[in-house]
Amino acid sequence: MWEVKSLVDVTDLITCGVAKRPEYVDKGVPFLSAKNVKNGRVIWSDHRYITKDMHQFLTKNNKPMIGDILYTRVGSFGEAAIIEDDFDFSIFVSLTLIKPKHKILNNAFLKYYLNSSNVKSLAKNSVSSSGVGNLNVGSVRKFPVPIPPLEEQKRIVGVLDEAFAGIDRAIANTEKNLQNARDLFESYLNNIFTQKGAGWVDNTLADIAIDFGRGKSKHRPRNDPKLYGGKFPFIQTGDVRNSGHFIKGYSQTYNENGLAQSRLWPKGTLCITIAANIAETGILTFDACFPDSIIGLVVDEKKYSIDFIEYCLQYTKVRLQAAGKGSAQDNINLATFKNWMFSFPNIDEQIKIVEVLNRIDEQSKMLVKTYNKKLTALKELKQSLLQKAFAGELTSDMQEAA
Repeated sequence: MWEVKSLVDVTDLITCGVAKRPEYVDKGVPFLSAKNVKNGRVIWSDHRYITKDMHQFLTKNNKPMIGDILYTRVGSFGEAAIIEDDFDFSIFVSLTLIKPKHKILNNAFLKYYLNSSNVKSLAKNSVSSSGVGNLNVGSVRKFPVPIPPLEEQKRIVGVLDEAFAGIDRAIANTEKNLQNARDLFESYLNNIFTQKGAGWVDNTLADIAIDFGRGKSKHRPRNDPKLYGGKFPFIQTGDVRNSGHFIKGYSQTYNENGLAQSRLWPKGTLCITIAANIAETGILTFDACFPDSIIGLVVDEKKYSIDFIEYCLQYTKVRLQAAGKGSAQDNINLATFKNWMFSFPNIDEQIKIVEVLNRIDEQSKMLVKTYNKKLTALKELKQSLLQKAFAGELTSDMQEAA
C-alpha cells in the first residue's frame, strides 16, 4: 500500500506567478501564462516579453529551473508540464511553480499524476466560485499524492513514457488523416470552380434572383422580449454559420409582433451572412425570419440550383471575407454583390455537380467523424493508463496494449 501525502509535504516550493501584469517589451525575457502549458508540455510561443531587470525582480526567490513543474490554475486549470529548457523566463499568476523534493518524488511521476483525470476532477471541484476557473494555490498544496518507492515511481514513468510516445504517434497520424479528410471536399470544390467547362455564363446573384435582399428587424431595441416566443423561426448569423449547408434548427422564434416588424422568407431561401460571421451560407429547410445582417436569395429553380449557388459561395467565401475586412466590424453588404460575378453552367450541369459535391461532402464528413472518434479513444486510453498507474496496477507490458 502506497503512502499518501499532501503535495506541500513532498515539495520544496509551491507558488504562483506575479498577479499584476508587468510592463511588456518587444524583446527580452519570456513571460509565460496558462496558455503556454498544454498536453503535458511547455509551449514556447504566443507569449509576451519583459525586461531582464523585471525578470530578476520577479524571480528573486522563486526562479523556475529545469526539472520544476508548471501547473495551470486559472482558465484551463489542471495542466502540468516539466520545464526542460535551460533559459530564463517568468510566469504570470495563472501558472503555479512546483519544485518537487527529488529524493522523495520523481518530477515526471508528479507531472503524470497532476495530468490524470482524478486530479483534474479534484482541481475542478476545488475551483473558487468567482466564475473564472481560479484554482487557489492553497488547494493545490493540499492535493493528496501517492508516494510509492522512488524506484517504483521511475519504473511507472518509464512505462508511461513509452506508452504515451506510441499513443502520441497514433494521435499525430490520426490528426493528419483528419486534416486530409477535411481537405478532401475543399479540393473537389476548388477543382470544379477553377476548371470550368464550356458554356458557363457569368452573372451577379442579383441578376439571377427572383428575390434578393436583406432581412428585416425594424424594431428597437432588437432584443425586446415583446417580439419573441411565438411560432415563427428567427434565424441569426450563428445559425447560418453552424448550419453545414442546410439550416435545420433555430434558437429563437418571433411572435406576431416580431413577424410584423420583420419578414418571413420561404423554405429554400439561401441565407448569406454579411456581418460578424461574414460570407457564411446555409439553405432554409423551413420558412423563417432573419435580421438585416443576413441576405436572402430566392431563385427560379428551373434555371438555377440553390444548392449549386451555395457551393459556389463556399468556394468564393475567402475572397468575400477579404472584401469585408478593414472596418471596425467586418462586414459586406448588398453592394458587394452588384459587381461580383459568379459563373453558372446550365441547370442540368448544375444538378450533376451538386450530386457529386453532396457525395464527396458526405464521405468527407464520415471520415472526419471516424477520425474524431479515434482521437477521443486515444485520449481516453491515456487517462486509462494514468488511472491504472496511480492505482498501482500498471505493469511493464502495458505499453504493448497501447
